[in-house]
Amino acid sequence: MPNIMIKNISLYKLREFENIIDDLICNETVQKMKDFKHHYNTSCFEHCKNVAYYSFLICKKYNLDYTSATRAAMLHDLFLYDWRKREHGRKGLHAFTHPKTALNNATQLFKLNKIEKDIILKHMWPVTLGFPRYKESFIITFVDKYCAIKESIKEYKSKYKLQLVYRYAYVFLSMLIILR
Repeated sequence: MPNIMIKNISLYKLREFENIIDDLICNETVQKMKDFKHHYNTSCFEHCKNVAYYSFLICKKYNLDYTSATRAAMLHDLFLYDWRKREHGRKGLHAFTHPKTALNNATQLFKLNKIEKDIILKHMWPVTLGFPRYKESFIITFVDKYCAIKESIKEYKSKYKLQLVYRYAYVFLSMLIILR
């Protein structure tokens, strides 16, 4: 189950979600996404599962192709490298190049339909110029951004708290020195 939880989801919906992506998450190559950090302490695998989970719920609610959306969301960041390093020979900035890499990797492993391909290739819109063709593509684009923010905010909050601790410690130590 994704690490970002939605309250009040039925067990039936949860099982349906898991059945849609079961063959994907059991794949050895997809499992390798666990080895790559994506947003601070969230692995690429966890991030994709979070995006898949929310996309499933939204697309199902609005009677869209939730199966294609869920499956593509699980594969949308199947790039399998540490994007912070240049060692793997990537040309260009990660934000612009990884959708094509993810699509190439996904099509080598799975048979994808046109909606799934569009979602994976265009999930970085508007950073990339490819305009999403389907409603499901737009949903994954926005859910991807939402999950990235949600996964990162925890780290920002902890850094901010640490800065406050240092600031108060500095003030406290300064007062001790002054009062001596």
